[in-house]
Amino acid sequence: MGMPVDSVPRWYVIHTYSGYENKVAGNINKIVENRGLSDMIFDVKVPTEKVVEVSGTGEKEIERKKFPSYVLVKMIMNDESWHVIRNTTGVTGFVGPGSRPVPLSDKEVEKLGVEVRIVQIEFDVGDSVKIIDGPLSGFTGIVEAISPDKMKATVSASLFGRETKVELNVSQVKPL
Repeated sequence: MGMPVDSVPRWYVIHTYSGYENKVAGNINKIVENRGLSDMIFDVKVPTEKVVEVSGTGEKEIERKKFPSYVLVKMIMNDESWHVIRNTTGVTGFVGPGSRPVPLSDKEVEKLGVEVRIVQIEFDVGDSVKIIDGPLSGFTGIVEAISPDKMKATVSASLFGRETKVELNVSQVKPL
């Protein structure tokens, strides 16, 4: 059958029976563990989002599957890994033309939020920075705080002569 063999792990989308997403993810993780395949199959995700459901009894936050019937798998594609995934209970196949698995592009992976990129921060609390993106682009300020997960920075910027604290993604700021 000749799979495109790739030595780099990429994210693939697999289709599952409805309601089987978490079961499939669990099954894949078990198989990887039992057969020692962690050098081929790296990660399995069922993307979810938190949604506030409003009903007559009030609001409640629920976690909803972003893509019902789909599971994302980060794997090195070869005959063995393909067979393992393909034969997992609940899996109906890979997503791709003629069921040939097509990996997601980096842009798609980023948009789906399945993989958090580690951002290298080049500034510290107390540093002067320039805001390079967003409505305050072009303004400068002082970094007041950096979030524990290193994704956000609180910057005190001078807007129209007033100090204003703004929370920005670290990618929106660069050192002066």
